[in-house]
Amino acid sequence: MQYLIQLLISGLAIGAIYGLIAMGFAVIYKSTGLVNFAQGEMTMITAYIAWTISTTVSGNVFVVAVGAILAAVLLGLIIERLVMRPMLGEPVFATVMVTIGLAVILRSAINFIWDAYPHGLDIGMGRGIVHLGGIGVRAGQIAVIATLLLLLAAIWAFFRYSKVGVAMRAVAADDRTALLMGISATRVHALAWAASSVIAGIGGVFFALSYDLSPAMFQLGLKAFPATILGGLDAVLGSGVGGLLIGITENLAGGYIGSGMKEVAGFAMIIIVLMIRPFGIFGERDIERV
Repeated sequence: MQYLIQLLISGLAIGAIYGLIAMGFAVIYKSTGLVNFAQGEMTMITAYIAWTISTTVSGNVFVVAVGAILAAVLLGLIIERLVMRPMLGEPVFATVMVTIGLAVILRSAINFIWDAYPHGLDIGMGRGIVHLGGIGVRAGQIAVIATLLLLLAAIWAFFRYSKVGVAMRAVAADDRTALLMGISATRVHALAWAASSVIAGIGGVFFALSYDLSPAMFQLGLKAFPATILGGLDAVLGSGVGGLLIGITENLAGGYIGSGMKEVAGFAMIIIVLMIRPFGIFGERDIERV
Protein backbone atom coordinates (compact mmCIF):
# COMPACT_ATOMS: atom_id res chain seq x y z
CA MET A 1 0.00 0.00 0.00
CA GLN A 2 2.82 2.36 0.89
CA TYR A 3 4.46 1.62 -2.47
CA LEU A 4 1.22 2.49 -4.28
CA ILE A 5 0.90 5.79 -2.40
CA GLN A 6 4.51 6.63 -3.22
CA LEU A 7 3.87 5.96 -6.90
CA LEU A 8 0.73 8.09 -6.85
CA ILE A 9 2.45 11.04 -5.16
CA SER A 10 5.46 11.00 -7.48
CA GLY A 11 3.08 10.50 -10.41
CA LEU A 12 1.09 13.56 -9.35
CA ALA A 13 4.32 15.57 -9.07
CA ILE A 14 5.66 14.75 -12.55
CA GLY A 15 2.09 14.95 -13.85
CA ALA A 16 1.80 18.49 -12.48
CA ILE A 17 4.90 19.43 -14.49
CA TYR A 18 3.37 17.84 -17.60
CA GLY A 19 0.15 19.68 -16.81
CA LEU A 20 1.84 23.09 -16.63
CA ILE A 21 3.56 22.58 -19.98
CA ALA A 22 0.36 21.15 -21.48
CA MET A 23 -1.53 24.25 -20.36
CA GLY A 24 1.08 26.26 -22.27
CA PHE A 25 0.23 24.28 -25.42
CA ALA A 26 -3.49 24.85 -24.84
CA VAL A 27 -3.24 28.60 -24.17
CA ILE A 28 -1.60 29.18 -27.56
CA TYR A 29 -3.95 26.81 -29.38
CA LYS A 30 -7.02 28.35 -27.78
CA SER A 31 -5.96 31.87 -28.72
CA THR A 32 -4.36 31.29 -32.12
CA GLY A 33 -5.43 27.83 -33.34
CA LEU A 34 -1.74 26.88 -33.57
CA VAL A 35 0.13 23.94 -32.04
CA ASN A 36 3.51 25.20 -30.82
CA PHE A 37 6.05 22.40 -31.28
CA ALA A 38 8.74 24.57 -29.66
CA GLN A 39 6.97 24.47 -26.28
CA GLY A 40 9.44 22.03 -24.74
CA GLU A 41 12.41 24.11 -25.90
CA MET A 42 10.88 27.32 -24.50
CA THR A 43 10.39 25.49 -21.21
CA MET A 44 14.04 24.44 -21.23
CA ILE A 45 15.33 27.95 -22.03
CA THR A 46 13.43 29.42 -19.06
CA ALA A 47 14.83 26.73 -16.74
CA TYR A 48 18.38 27.46 -17.92
CA ILE A 49 17.88 31.18 -17.35
CA ALA A 50 16.64 30.43 -13.80
CA TRP A 51 19.77 28.32 -13.22
CA THR A 52 21.99 31.12 -14.56
CA ILE A 53 20.38 33.64 -12.22
CA SER A 54 20.79 31.29 -9.25
CA THR A 55 24.50 30.72 -9.92
CA THR A 56 25.69 34.14 -11.09
CA VAL A 57 23.42 36.71 -9.45
CA SER A 58 21.67 35.22 -6.46
CA GLY A 59 20.35 31.94 -5.13
CA ASN A 60 17.50 33.78 -3.44
CA VAL A 61 14.25 32.06 -4.38
CA PHE A 62 12.39 35.34 -4.89
CA VAL A 63 15.06 36.78 -7.21
CA VAL A 64 15.23 33.54 -9.21
CA ALA A 65 11.43 33.31 -9.51
CA VAL A 66 10.95 36.94 -10.61
CA GLY A 67 13.89 36.78 -13.00
CA ALA A 68 12.68 33.54 -14.58
CA ILE A 69 9.12 34.85 -15.02
CA LEU A 70 10.32 38.09 -16.61
CA ALA A 71 12.64 36.14 -18.91
CA ALA A 72 9.79 33.82 -19.92
CA VAL A 73 7.53 36.79 -20.71
CA LEU A 74 10.27 38.39 -22.80
CA LEU A 75 10.98 35.10 -24.61
CA GLY A 76 7.31 34.62 -25.48
CA LEU A 77 6.90 38.21 -26.70
CA ILE A 78 10.05 38.08 -28.84
CA ILE A 79 9.01 34.83 -30.50
CA GLU A 80 5.50 36.12 -31.17
CA ARG A 81 6.68 39.47 -32.58
CA LEU A 82 9.66 38.36 -34.65
CA VAL A 83 8.72 34.84 -35.70
CA MET A 84 4.98 34.20 -35.45
CA ARG A 85 3.39 37.56 -36.28
CA PRO A 86 4.85 37.64 -39.82
CA MET A 87 3.20 34.24 -40.34
CA LEU A 88 -0.33 35.56 -39.70
CA GLY A 89 -2.59 34.60 -42.59
CA GLU A 90 -0.18 31.95 -43.85
CA PRO A 91 -1.23 28.27 -44.18
CA VAL A 92 -1.35 26.38 -40.90
CA PHE A 93 1.13 23.79 -42.17
CA ALA A 94 3.72 26.50 -42.90
CA THR A 95 3.22 28.04 -39.46
CA VAL A 96 3.59 24.68 -37.73
CA MET A 97 6.81 24.05 -39.68
CA VAL A 98 8.09 27.40 -38.41
CA THR A 99 7.56 26.26 -34.81
CA ILE A 100 9.46 23.04 -35.57
CA GLY A 101 12.34 25.06 -37.00
CA LEU A 102 12.20 27.34 -33.96
CA ALA A 103 12.43 24.28 -31.71
CA VAL A 104 15.65 23.15 -33.43
CA ILE A 105 17.17 26.63 -33.12
CA LEU A 106 16.34 26.92 -29.41
CA ARG A 107 17.62 23.42 -28.76
CA SER A 108 20.94 24.27 -30.43
CA ALA A 109 21.14 27.53 -28.49
CA ILE A 110 21.47 25.58 -25.23
CA ASN A 111 24.83 24.10 -26.26
CA PHE A 112 25.92 27.39 -27.81
CA ILE A 113 25.09 29.61 -24.82
CA TRP A 114 25.54 27.14 -21.96
CA ASP A 115 26.88 23.58 -22.30
CA ALA A 116 25.80 19.98 -22.78
CA TYR A 117 26.37 18.86 -19.18
CA PRO A 118 23.65 18.26 -16.58
CA HIS A 119 23.29 20.77 -13.74
CA GLY A 120 21.33 20.95 -10.52
CA LEU A 121 19.19 23.98 -9.74
CA ASP A 122 19.81 24.88 -6.11
CA ILE A 123 17.86 27.78 -4.61
CA GLY A 124 18.14 26.60 -1.02
CA MET A 125 14.77 24.89 -0.98
CA GLY A 126 12.70 22.32 -2.86
CA ARG A 127 15.12 19.39 -2.57
CA GLY A 128 14.46 18.68 1.11
CA ILE A 129 12.44 15.62 2.11
CA VAL A 130 9.09 16.07 3.85
CA HIS A 131 7.67 13.02 5.62
CA LEU A 132 3.92 12.52 5.24
CA GLY A 133 2.61 9.51 7.11
CA GLY A 134 5.90 7.67 6.82
CA ILE A 135 6.31 8.52 3.12
CA GLY A 136 9.16 10.76 2.06
CA VAL A 137 8.21 13.45 -0.47
CA ARG A 138 10.40 16.21 -1.83
CA ALA A 139 9.26 19.71 -0.94
CA GLY A 140 9.53 20.63 -4.62
CA GLN A 141 7.04 17.90 -5.53
CA ILE A 142 4.50 19.27 -3.07
CA ALA A 143 5.14 22.80 -4.35
CA VAL A 144 4.60 21.92 -8.02
CA ILE A 145 1.30 20.15 -7.29
CA ALA A 146 0.10 23.14 -5.27
CA THR A 147 1.26 25.53 -8.02
CA LEU A 148 -0.68 23.63 -10.68
CA LEU A 149 -3.85 23.69 -8.59
CA LEU A 150 -3.49 27.42 -7.92
CA LEU A 151 -2.88 28.15 -11.61
CA LEU A 152 -5.90 26.07 -12.61
CA ALA A 153 -8.09 28.16 -10.32
CA ALA A 154 -6.47 31.44 -11.43
CA ILE A 155 -6.81 30.67 -15.14
CA TRP A 156 -10.44 29.61 -14.71
CA ALA A 157 -11.18 32.95 -13.01
CA PHE A 158 -9.12 34.86 -15.59
CA PHE A 159 -11.02 33.48 -18.58
CA ARG A 160 -14.39 33.77 -16.87
CA TYR A 161 -14.27 37.18 -15.25
CA SER A 162 -11.46 39.37 -16.61
CA LYS A 163 -11.91 41.59 -19.67
CA VAL A 164 -8.65 40.34 -21.15
CA GLY A 165 -9.70 36.73 -20.66
CA VAL A 166 -13.05 37.39 -22.33
CA ALA A 167 -11.19 39.10 -25.21
CA MET A 168 -8.96 36.04 -25.64
CA ARG A 169 -12.00 33.78 -25.75
CA ALA A 170 -13.63 36.09 -28.31
CA VAL A 171 -10.59 36.02 -30.59
CA ALA A 172 -10.41 32.23 -30.27
CA ALA A 173 -14.09 31.92 -31.22
CA ASP A 174 -14.05 34.35 -34.18
CA ASP A 175 -11.12 36.69 -34.68
CA ARG A 176 -12.83 38.71 -37.44
CA THR A 177 -15.89 39.46 -35.34
CA ALA A 178 -13.64 40.27 -32.37
CA LEU A 179 -11.73 42.72 -34.56
CA LEU A 180 -14.96 44.46 -35.53
CA MET A 181 -15.72 44.82 -31.82
CA GLY A 182 -12.42 46.63 -31.27
CA ILE A 183 -10.40 43.71 -29.91
CA SER A 184 -6.81 43.57 -31.18
CA ALA A 185 -6.01 40.02 -32.26
CA THR A 186 -2.27 40.74 -32.39
CA ARG A 187 -2.27 41.89 -28.77
CA VAL A 188 -4.22 38.82 -27.72
CA HIS A 189 -1.76 36.59 -29.58
CA ALA A 190 1.19 38.34 -27.91
CA LEU A 191 -0.41 37.88 -24.49
CA ALA A 192 -1.08 34.21 -25.25
CA TRP A 193 2.55 33.56 -26.18
CA ALA A 194 3.81 35.39 -23.10
CA ALA A 195 1.39 33.54 -20.78
CA SER A 196 2.18 30.19 -22.40
CA SER A 197 5.91 30.79 -21.98
CA VAL A 198 5.49 31.68 -18.30
CA ILE A 199 3.21 28.75 -17.43
CA ALA A 200 5.38 26.18 -19.21
CA GLY A 201 8.55 27.82 -17.88
CA ILE A 202 7.31 27.36 -14.31
CA GLY A 203 6.98 23.66 -15.07
CA GLY A 204 10.53 23.59 -16.42
CA VAL A 205 11.95 25.30 -13.34
CA PHE A 206 10.18 22.84 -11.04
CA PHE A 207 11.55 19.93 -13.09
CA ALA A 208 15.09 21.29 -12.80
CA LEU A 209 14.55 21.83 -9.08
CA SER A 210 13.34 18.27 -8.47
CA TYR A 211 15.54 16.44 -10.95
CA ASP A 212 18.32 17.81 -13.19
CA LEU A 213 18.81 20.50 -15.79
CA SER A 214 20.14 19.24 -19.13
CA PRO A 215 19.72 19.74 -22.91
CA ALA A 216 17.46 16.66 -22.89
CA MET A 217 14.79 18.71 -21.09
CA PHE A 218 13.17 19.54 -24.43
CA GLN A 219 11.64 16.06 -24.23
CA LEU A 220 9.27 17.43 -21.58
CA GLY A 221 7.35 18.98 -24.48
CA LEU A 222 6.97 15.55 -26.07
CA LYS A 223 5.79 14.13 -22.74
CA ALA A 224 3.35 17.00 -22.12
CA PHE A 225 1.80 17.00 -25.58
CA PRO A 226 -0.18 13.78 -24.93
CA ALA A 227 -1.60 15.51 -21.84
CA THR A 228 -2.87 18.33 -24.04
CA ILE A 229 -4.43 15.88 -26.48
CA LEU A 230 -5.93 13.89 -23.62
CA GLY A 231 -7.47 16.93 -21.92
CA GLY A 232 -8.40 18.65 -25.17
CA LEU A 233 -6.34 21.08 -27.25
CA ASP A 234 -9.00 23.74 -26.76
CA ALA A 235 -9.32 23.14 -23.01
CA VAL A 236 -6.65 24.89 -20.92
CA LEU A 237 -7.90 23.50 -17.61
CA GLY A 238 -8.45 20.07 -19.15
CA SER A 239 -4.82 20.01 -20.28
CA GLY A 240 -3.69 20.55 -16.69
CA VAL A 241 -5.85 17.66 -15.51
CA GLY A 242 -4.60 15.59 -18.44
CA GLY A 243 -1.05 16.09 -17.21
CA LEU A 244 -1.94 14.65 -13.82
CA LEU A 245 -3.59 11.64 -15.46
CA ILE A 246 -0.58 11.01 -17.72
CA GLY A 247 1.85 11.30 -14.80
CA ILE A 248 -0.08 8.85 -12.63
CA THR A 249 -0.53 6.40 -15.51
CA GLU A 250 3.18 6.45 -16.37
CA ASN A 251 4.25 5.87 -12.77
CA LEU A 252 1.80 3.05 -12.15
CA ALA A 253 2.75 1.36 -15.42
CA GLY A 254 6.45 1.70 -14.65
CA GLY A 255 6.02 0.52 -11.07
CA TYR A 256 3.78 -2.50 -11.63
CA ILE A 257 4.34 -3.60 -15.26
CA GLY A 258 7.90 -2.60 -16.09
CA SER A 259 10.13 0.41 -16.56
CA GLY A 260 9.85 0.09 -20.34
CA MET A 261 6.09 0.64 -20.16
CA LYS A 262 6.57 3.98 -18.45
CA GLU A 263 7.60 5.63 -21.72
CA VAL A 264 4.64 4.36 -23.75
CA ALA A 265 1.85 4.28 -21.15
CA GLY A 266 0.83 7.89 -21.73
CA PHE A 267 0.64 7.48 -25.50
CA ALA A 268 -1.29 4.22 -25.15
CA MET A 269 -3.73 6.05 -22.87
CA ILE A 270 -4.44 8.84 -25.36
CA ILE A 271 -4.98 6.32 -28.17
CA ILE A 272 -7.66 4.58 -26.11
CA VAL A 273 -9.28 7.85 -25.00
CA LEU A 274 -9.26 9.40 -28.47
CA MET A 275 -10.97 6.35 -29.92
CA ILE A 276 -13.86 7.17 -27.56
CA ARG A 277 -13.50 10.97 -27.28
CA PRO A 278 -11.82 12.27 -30.48
CA PHE A 279 -11.51 15.79 -29.06
CA GLY A 280 -10.13 14.79 -25.67
CA ILE A 281 -11.83 14.33 -22.33
CA PHE A 282 -12.68 18.02 -21.90
CA GLY A 283 -12.52 19.24 -25.49
CA GLU A 284 -15.62 19.37 -27.66
CA ARG A 285 -16.20 20.49 -31.24
CA ASP A 286 -18.05 23.77 -31.72
CA ILE A 287 -18.35 24.31 -27.97
CA GLU A 288 -16.22 26.97 -26.30
CA ARG A 289 -14.07 25.68 -23.51
CA VAL A 290 -11.81 27.27 -20.92
